[in-house]
Parts: sequence; C-alpha cells; structure tokens
Amino acid sequence: MKTSRLSLSVIAGAAIFICVAASHAGGANPDPKPPTRQESGTPATGGKGLASPVPAAEVREPSGELTLRQALELALARNPDLASFPWELRSGDARIRQAGLRPNPELTVDLENFLGSEPSRRFETLETTLSISQLVELGGKRAARIGLASSEKGVSSWDYEAKRADVAAEVARSFVEVLSAQERLALAEEMARLAKEVLNAVSARVTAGKISPVEETKASVAWAISGIELERARLALEGARKKLAAAWGNAKPMFSKAVGQLDRLTPIPPPEVLADRISRNPDVARWAVEMDQRKAALELERTNRIADVTLSGGVRRSREANDTTFLFEATIPLPLFNRNQGKILESQYRVSKADSERAAAGSKVLASLSGAYQALAAGYVEATTLKSAVLPGAQSAFDAATEGFRQGKFGYLEVLDAQRTLFEARGRYVEALGAYHKAVADTERLIGGELGEPVKSNETKRGNGR
Repeated sequence: MKTSRLSLSVIAGAAIFICVAASHAGGANPDPKPPTRQESGTPATGGKGLASPVPAAEVREPSGELTLRQALELALARNPDLASFPWELRSGDARIRQAGLRPNPELTVDLENFLGSEPSRRFETLETTLSISQLVELGGKRAARIGLASSEKGVSSWDYEAKRADVAAEVARSFVEVLSAQERLALAEEMARLAKEVLNAVSARVTAGKISPVEETKASVAWAISGIELERARLALEGARKKLAAAWGNAKPMFSKAVGQLDRLTPIPPPEVLADRISRNPDVARWAVEMDQRKAALELERTNRIADVTLSGGVRRSREANDTTFLFEATIPLPLFNRNQGKILESQYRVSKADSERAAAGSKVLASLSGAYQALAAGYVEATTLKSAVLPGAQSAFDAATEGFRQGKFGYLEVLDAQRTLFEARGRYVEALGAYHKAVADTERLIGGELGEPVKSNETKRGNGR
C-alpha cells in the first residue's frame, strides 16, 4: 500500500513539474500581433504616397477622376506583389516567439531486472526508475536567438519597404503615361478637327474655282491620316489605363480620367544634394539592419560554443529490496574538439562581406541616380525650351498661314507644313513632359523622398558619413 502511495506521489510530483515548466516556456513571448508598418525594426517611410497604408477594404477605385495619391493608395493596398509581405512579417513574429522558448523537459521511465532467467523470471526483482531531465542553456543562447530573430524581421521589413517603393515608382510612371496619353489624344482630336476645317476651306475654294481640285485631294488625305492618328491615340490611352489599373489588380479600369498637372516642372536640385539623400533609399538603408542581423548571427554562434548542462533527477524503486532511492545526474559536454570554431569563423566572414555589399549597394544606387539625373535634366531643359521658344513660334506661324490661305495669299502646302510643324512641336512637348515626370519618379525612388523636399542638416551629415 505504501509502495502504491509512493508511486502515485512521485508521478503526481513529476506531472506538476512538467506543467510548471511547460507553462513557463509557453509564456516566454506574447501572441504575435498583426504586422504594422511602424513596428520595431520597420522603416519609417519617406516619399510621396508612402504614408501608412489604408486597409484594402477602405480603398475603392473611383468611377470618375483619379488622382496620383488615389492611385498610390490603391496600389499599396491591393498590389498582388505586396500581398505576401504581411505574412512574412507575421512569420517574423512567430520566429521571435519560437526563439524565446526554452527546451522542453524530458520524462524517462526505466524498467530493469524482469522477465529474465532465475531468479528474475517474473517481476519479483523489478527495478523501476522515474526521472526528469532538463537542458539548461548557458552563455545567453536564448537572448541571442531572440536578437537574431528580431533582426531578421527587421530585414524583412526593409525588403517590404523596398518593394513598396518599387510599386509606388511604377505607379507614378504609369500614371504619367496615362496623363501623356490623354494629352496626345486631345492633341489628335484637335489635329483631326483642324484637318477637317482646312478640308472644308479647301473644298470651298475649289468650288469657287480659285484652286485646283488636287489641293482638295491632298486635304482629304491629310484628314484621313489625322483620323488614323486619332484612333491610335485612343488605343494607346486604353492600354495605359489598363496598365495603371493592373497595379492594384484590376483588369478593367473603372476611373474615367486621370487628373494631374503634366506641365508642372519643379526646379532640379544639384546632383550632389540628391547624392547626399540616398541614405533614405530602402536598398541602402536596409544594410544597417542587415549588419545587425549578421552580427546577431555571429553572437549566436559564439554562445553556441559554450556547452549546455543537462540536469536529471528522479526516484528508483526496487521491488526485491522493498526500497526507494533518489537519483541526481548532471551531464556536462567537454568542449575538447568542437567549440563551434567553423561556424564562428563563417559568421565573421559574413559580417566582413556585409561591409563590401553595403558599399556596393551604395555605388549601384549612385550610378542609377546619375543616369536618372541626366534624363531628368534633359527632360527639364527640353520641356522648358519647347514651351518658351518653340511652341509660341509654331503657333504663330500656323495662325498666319491659315489666315493667309483664307485670304488667298498662301497655298495649301504652306498651311499643311505649318500645321505639321505645330503638332510635331506640341507632341514633342508632351513627350518631353512625360520623360521628365518619369525621371522624377525614378529619382524619387532612388533618393527615398520627394524631389523638392528640403534636406535636413543631420540627414546630409549621415549621407556624407556613409
């Protein structure tokens, strides 16, 4: 009877110990919360349209006019390429939680000296041992694991930020394409209208016998060509609209018109000022967290060289001697050969490699910025020159040729040549504006902010001290 009570007491004590250990390990970290952009390790955003995202359910595509800000909100909330990143951030929370858990205790039951030859043929000589062992981590391994998991989540957050910046830049370029296509369509409609007016004027003069019917044929051909250009402009606009709507996963655009100031030109800062701002580029800024992650991995490998201790305790019951004894055991590995030297050395090399990769990332961004700046400056100069010098002269020449044709002073060829020059200049102006604004989007992606945003003194110091 005493033996049964003792066995029950031992089993109950073991069960209580396991429950306490399990509850302590399970409460190491709270349940992970849904990811937000301002979590620890999550970069603060800069640049147009990259404020905290609005939930996808609250963002709806308008059926009327669409602004750039609305397009950015739609894309950042519904872009298919961004849909997987919140799950990656949740995975980071789960890794942090797992890293904080302690090793589970182990329950061991040993049965010895039974069902053998005489005198232990049955259970008279049975010895039962019940023990519980616990691995005790030394050297700060648990804290090092948490630090590594946290820094890995920080790297994932910067990857998310870089992808958001890519999506925002692509949306800005697509939005500019829609604005340019709308302007080209308006230009083609005006050209078709003018071609029709010229055709009517030529037909009237042919009817009056003042010019040859050949001139009417030429005017009819010009009007037909303008109709072809008009249809081409409509198809180009529809393609640009679908490309923009695809950024938020919509195959059929609902908006009727994109609204923006295509002819608005912002003075370009000097290239050295923009170069000092690349530290805000996610592709560059992420390397600060990447370095922390590499160093955290090195710290974890250094803690792994310290041997852990396994402590065991239990009771042994001998049925033959009718005796109960207690056991205690400590297992300590002897680090004579394997002290994790290879892993530590590998992590040290990866830290050194990160320095080179960080410098390479900065050089790559600077090279891209140089190309974007050249396109930006070329587009700015071309657009301003066309607006101030070319367009007024082309418009004046066309007006004079049209009026002179009505008065019989000029022939149809002069009118046609002046019309072609005017619309070529206006079309090139639209192309220059589009190229300029696309270069603005590329530049803002590279500097991690808006082109006209003032630079703070401490930011300039960080840029110079990269």
